[in-house]
Amino acid sequence: MKTSTSFGYTRAQAQSVRKVSLPAIEAFENQYSRQYTIRIVHPEFTSVCPKTGLPDFGTITIEYVPAGLCLELKSLKYYFLRYRNMGIFMENIANRVLDDVVKAVKPRSCTVTGEFTPRGGLRSVIEARYPFKK
Repeated sequence: MKTSTSFGYTRAQAQSVRKVSLPAIEAFENQYSRQYTIRIVHPEFTSVCPKTGLPDFGTITIEYVPAGLCLELKSLKYYFLRYRNMGIFMENIANRVLDDVVKAVKPRSCTVTGEFTPRGGLRSVIEARYPFKK
C-alpha cells in the first residue's frame, strides 16, 4: 500500500483534517414542523493548499432540510474563518463541513457543495451528501 504520493504528502497528512479542532457550530430550535429547505451560501471561503501552501478560494453552499434545529449563522461564520490558514484538500473541506453540520443540527438531509476557483486551469466542484445514498 502506497503511503505517499509523487507530490510528497502522505495519506496521514491528507486525513489529518479529521483531527483538527474547529469551533462548534451553534444551533437554535426550528420553529416549524413542516419540511422546508435552507440554503446558506458563503462566497468568500478561503483555505490553504497543503501541497503548495498557496491560498484556495471558493464558495461553500450548505443546503439542508432541518429537523429539530437550524444552523446559527454567526457561529457558522466563525467556524469558516478557522479554515483560512488551514492546509486542507478541497475534497476534505466539503466532507468535513458536512460532518460538522450533521453533528450540529441532525438535519433530515443535507448537501454541502464546494465550488473552488480554477487552479492550473481546472475548476473543482465537490458535493458531499447526507444521508449517503448508494
